[in-house]
Amino acid sequence: MIYILDTADLAAIRHCNEFYPLAGVTTNPSIIARENTDFWTLVEQIRAIIGEDKMLHVQTTQTTAEKIVEEAKLLKERLTGEFYVKIPIGEEGLKATMELKKLGIGVTMTAIFTPTQALMAAMAGASFVAPYVNRLDNIIGDGTRVVAEIVNQLEMYGSDCKVLAASFKNAEQVHLCASYGCHSVTVTADILKLLISHPMTDAAIAGFEKDWKAVYADKTILDF
Repeated sequence: MIYILDTADLAAIRHCNEFYPLAGVTTNPSIIARENTDFWTLVEQIRAIIGEDKMLHVQTTQTTAEKIVEEAKLLKERLTGEFYVKIPIGEEGLKATMELKKLGIGVTMTAIFTPTQALMAAMAGASFVAPYVNRLDNIIGDGTRVVAEIVNQLEMYGSDCKVLAASFKNAEQVHLCASYGCHSVTVTADILKLLISHPMTDAAIAGFEKDWKAVYADKTILDF
């Protein structure tokens, strides 16, 4: 499983990059706008925090294939390293993806809600497809089941495109995606923390500390 952080909050990125096995960061125009700061300064700071070897996914703001390609080339040049341009599914996006594939620029096709959209994106050359799990659940869909169908279809046709599931509201959704063989997920810092949290774990740790201190007080192994 590839874990990616879905935020442009620099403090959250610094913390999670230090304590979790992150493969990179994803952003979108809404996430960027939430920070209300200079765009280039923000994304370049994100790159500086995660380094050149980790993935940085930044979404285009253009709507025509030609302009999407132009913007993607600029983003790749400025941000360097392991970079993917996020492009919403659509005719112009597919055209741009086919061109960017030739240029060697990775594409994450986003705003995916059906397996047919995902398969078309993969055939166009996208490196990742990003289905929105919770948004499907919100309209009485089954987001994790859609992820499972996408995974199966990509395997069926021998595609090397990876599923990057997005839009999560709880740890159970992430767990189900993993159980269906989803290749990667992008989650908020809060969801990332939930993935390693359990009240029984907290109780076990408290018990270890209590039993140790009953015999050795405040000493640690380093003190012996």
